[in-house]
Amino acid sequence: MTEGIDEIDERILYYLTEDARHTSAPDIAEEVDISPPTVRNRIRRLEENGVIIGYHAHVNYERANSRLTNLFVCTTSATKRQELAQRALDIPGVVNVREIMTGRGDLRIKAVGTDTDDLTRIAQDITDLGIEIDDEALLHREYFRPYAQFGSKDEEATSPVTGVAGLAGAADVVEVIVKDGAPIAGKTLKEANDEDLIASGILVVRIDRGEETVTPSGGTVIQEDDFVTLHSRSGITDETLGVFTGK
Repeated sequence: MTEGIDEIDERILYYLTEDARHTSAPDIAEEVDISPPTVRNRIRRLEENGVIIGYHAHVNYERANSRLTNLFVCTTSATKRQELAQRALDIPGVVNVREIMTGRGDLRIKAVGTDTDDLTRIAQDITDLGIEIDDEALLHREYFRPYAQFGSKDEEATSPVTGVAGLAGAADVVEVIVKDGAPIAGKTLKEANDEDLIASGILVVRIDRGEETVTPSGGTVIQEDDFVTLHSRSGITDETLGVFTGK
């Protein structure tokens, strides 16, 4: 039986979920107001109790030689679900399997293929196990964020920022919500460029504002809560994102 967790544990989990790779024990200690050794001890206890079950890289497989990521929605028998989930995970190309507590669609299998023929091979391997595929679709994007209730009660939870391959060649496309107090909020794009808020080579290509889609021009004013699409061929830095998020 695992022990319960307290508010400090929750905060530790929040910061690890937000960015485990670049968040050290001293970083968390400063946020939570405890010592780094205490943070390390708590993380170790959370791992031993099975609360933290691993640290995984979030991979953009499309950028890895244009691989395709597919989600298979499958149905198994309740008595065989756990076994079949583990057998499905052994199929080359399968990267994630989830058991769902429901009737149909109780197994969700995420797989990566080099092309459509490879995805067809994976589908055949799944059905050969006796798993019924109800539906499947190519994944376009995935969004992740920490569980907001574990975060600081004094801070507003931030919205997810997603980076994806898009438009052409090695170009970056990033979509971001303009936050309250962001440096660019209330400024026209021309003013933002004149003040060097937007780095050279960064283009604002679209703005979604409520039900309206705005085609940006120099006179377009960036407003709080705009959903802005940025495009660059040379990469979009955290500094640039901070102009829109205030972070």
